[in-house]
Amino acid sequence: MKTNRKTDILIIGAGPAGYVAAIYAAKKGKKVILVDGLWVGGTCLNAGCIPTKALVKSAELYQEILASEEKGISVKDLKLDLNKIIDNKDSIKDKLVNGIKFLLEKYQVEVIEAYATFLNNKEVLIKDKDLVLTADDILIATGSKTKHLPVEGIDNPLVLDSEKILELRTLPKTLTVIGGGIIGMEFAFIYANLGVKVNVIEFLPRILMNLDREFSLRLIRFAKQLNIDIYTNSEVKRLEGNNKSIKTYFVRKNQEEYLESDYVLEAVGRGPNINGLGLENTDVIFDSRSGIKVDEQLRTNVDNIYAIGDVNNIMQLAHVASHQAIVAVDSILGKNHKINYDLIPSVVFTSPTIATVGISEEKAKERSLDYEVVKVPFSANGKAIILDSEAGFIKLLREKSTKKLIGAQIFGKEAENLIATYTLAITNNLTAGNIKDTVFAHPTIQELVHESALGLEKEAIHFVD
Repeated sequence: MKTNRKTDILIIGAGPAGYVAAIYAAKKGKKVILVDGLWVGGTCLNAGCIPTKALVKSAELYQEILASEEKGISVKDLKLDLNKIIDNKDSIKDKLVNGIKFLLEKYQVEVIEAYATFLNNKEVLIKDKDLVLTADDILIATGSKTKHLPVEGIDNPLVLDSEKILELRTLPKTLTVIGGGIIGMEFAFIYANLGVKVNVIEFLPRILMNLDREFSLRLIRFAKQLNIDIYTNSEVKRLEGNNKSIKTYFVRKNQEEYLESDYVLEAVGRGPNINGLGLENTDVIFDSRSGIKVDEQLRTNVDNIYAIGDVNNIMQLAHVASHQAIVAVDSILGKNHKINYDLIPSVVFTSPTIATVGISEEKAKERSLDYEVVKVPFSANGKAIILDSEAGFIKLLREKSTKKLIGAQIFGKEAENLIATYTLAITNNLTAGNIKDTVFAHPTIQELVHESALGLEKEAIHFVD
């Protein structure tokens, strides 16, 4: 016999969109039920953003130690233990998951560990619980899932996706990465930094196609230094292997080639996770590839149903999902505002790091914008030299007529931190003059922000503008 219950807000999915929406709504006085059959924290926290950045830290630390002798530090008998690296990754993940669970409990969010499926526009069945929930408003936050290539041999046990590779405890000698996007290139650099011979096969003309051409080409130079070979304009056709190695066959320049490696990482992107949701039982407009259609407040065509995070496929970033959660809950509360997706920062955690916000120079040209640009070398900054990041640089754009900053792209160490300042400036319509009048601490890499503003004003001190 099924039990029927009602709540103010029902949230399906406990990732960065779902748990943020739950906590935010509960703090606003709403009674919230959060349902997830897999994990609190979602892919990002359990098998994505956080675990991979823990690996990035370990891999880059290993490289720093290898190069430490020139800094006056000698390390003998250096050993790399992938088991301990994975244990450290898991420890960080568990600590953060427990923190989220604590907050959900503190704000009296009821968490049900089960899968949910829509019966109709108003009723949701909680599987294996004999429970039917209704709510004034329902938020779908089921995230995304790994895409797979429809090629022969993709189901070979030596083919890993971006989640399975996080549990790999034996360091391979060779790794072939299928996909030169953000996920593929981050893992390529992680394993190359750990001493693995890495190959990257990319279908498109270049890696990281969403970045300015200058940035992706610059990264290739660093990839070569780490013994990463990149094959672009290459189409994977099939995989063949035994229990010891696997061959990836691909076509490049009308010729079939193959690469043999210990493992293959399939990193061809992620798609909306809507299987099993029962959306076909509702009036919600959706597509298995493009996700659930929403308006500016993240509302679907059904008034009381919202879709937030990767499941709407607007922009697959955890920080976007969390902000969409706040926008959706605010909409429920009668406060309507929207997100300007041009102002979303993005970071690629390769070595060096790449970070962007706003409009790139290529986009400015496509839109026929009248703009000015300055390129600031990291070699103009003392802290950057200390961090061995002299090859880094910043591109900063402004609109000529208004002098407002419209875009920033950073290549180099601490780019993930530098981009926050530019995001704040661009979001608040600041000019180079506003930044020029701001004092930055010395010696810090943040001084490059000040130097870039001076550069736009043709008043740079530490480089030729």
